[in-house]
Amino acid sequence: MSVKQSLLAILDQGPCYGYQLRHEFDRRTGSTWPLNVGQIYNTLERLERDGLVAKGETDEQGHVFFEITDAGRLEVRSWLSSPVERGQGTRDELAIKLALAATLPGVDVTEVIQTQRRASLAQLQELNRAKYAGSDPEGPQELAWSLVVDSMIFAAEAEVRWLDHTEQRLALRPRHTLALELSSQRPKRGRPVAADAAERTPRIEAEATR
Repeated sequence: MSVKQSLLAILDQGPCYGYQLRHEFDRRTGSTWPLNVGQIYNTLERLERDGLVAKGETDEQGHVFFEITDAGRLEVRSWLSSPVERGQGTRDELAIKLALAATLPGVDVTEVIQTQRRASLAQLQELNRAKYAGSDPEGPQELAWSLVVDSMIFAAEAEVRWLDHTEQRLALRPRHTLALELSSQRPKRGRPVAADAAERTPRIEAEATR
């Protein structure tokens, strides 16, 4: 998530100070991605350095208001009109964990999957309960929050389906055929990735575009 563009989009509605920006961000996202004030002020300093915001008035309580500049408004328009870029690889901890567990000798990967499935289903139930806990489902704040929760629900449902798929795939393979022993090769410092592994990413991308 881009904290920078999110804060700029809020400032496009009017001048705000740090705590106010955190409050406005939480209102629009249901506090599903909590920001600390230090992170907000660090971001504001970078935005000011880049000419996207400028310091404005200071109120009686000492709050320094930040105002968006014309360059900042252009940045917001560009962000809203552009798709979110997804990385080519994955840093998803669960995917990496299961990939390792499936290839480590002596690890019961089925138990690892079942443990995760129980946790994922519990999270899904909690998300569904939270979705219907709002007092004003038609209000703009509730709508904005529910959009974020809906995204989390879809992601949790997809995770459970993927776990089911993974368990079924592994069940078709004898356990001893999956284990990878330590390689006898001793890679040199700075050695490039093996060609077959390096070629997987473009091959995956090509298949995805078919």
